[in-house]
Amino acid sequence: WILVSLSFLLVLITFPVSIWACIKVVREYERAVVFRLGRILSKKAKGPGLILVLPCTDTFTKVDLRTVTCKIPPQEILTRDAVTAQVDGVVRYRIHSAVSAVANVTDVHSATLLLAQTTLRNVLGTQSLAQLLAGREDIAHSIQATLDSATEQWGVTVARVEIKDIRIPMAMQRAMAAEAEAARETKAKVVAAEGERNASKALQKASMVLSESPAALPLRYLQTLTAVAAQNNSTIVFPLPMNMFGIETCLGPLSPK
Repeated sequence: WILVSLSFLLVLITFPVSIWACIKVVREYERAVVFRLGRILSKKAKGPGLILVLPCTDTFTKVDLRTVTCKIPPQEILTRDAVTAQVDGVVRYRIHSAVSAVANVTDVHSATLLLAQTTLRNVLGTQSLAQLLAGREDIAHSIQATLDSATEQWGVTVARVEIKDIRIPMAMQRAMAAEAEAARETKAKVVAAEGERNASKALQKASMVLSESPAALPLRYLQTLTAVAAQNNSTIVFPLPMNMFGIETCLGPLSPK
């Protein structure tokens, strides 16, 4: 109290010149943590607006409360199925308690970034490559929850974590492409075989219908010739004995006329 009283006395003696050293401006998005003789004043941050500090006994630190977007550098990870990959991402966070950010950690931004890198490697190391490629959103939520619980004591709230890019070795890319191509070829062969089976059943039914009526086969033959001639816009002459199809049997003996 003696030191504080002497500071007030010094301010009064040098007034109004000293008032310019005592009054500080804190912006709307900032908070000031004031230390008086090494102790945090009132255990809470000051601002925004004008704050009063004593020139001899008080020091203050400004903390930015705006959202910070930080890029996570590419991390070399080994997935659960022993695949090496490079993964980078983006983390967005903001400081909700200026006192905790100043008093509980040396550099809150550096600590949050390093923790984000470590958490990214730890979480992705428990996932397989297929889960990593298909479940980015769920993995990002898991990383966000882990980070948020760890940075709560620093006065930091993690708003969002995004996995930006996943890069795998070229040999693995070729192997995955070959596997996908083989799977597509297998599916195509299965579909073609299914089509052949259905077509053979339809042809079997058609042959049974044609066998019941002897005149149906030559009529079908003539219809096919008409369709071919209409498509190609040409005249087709195809001599064929009529008794080959049994027309004489079906329609009776043909007269000479």
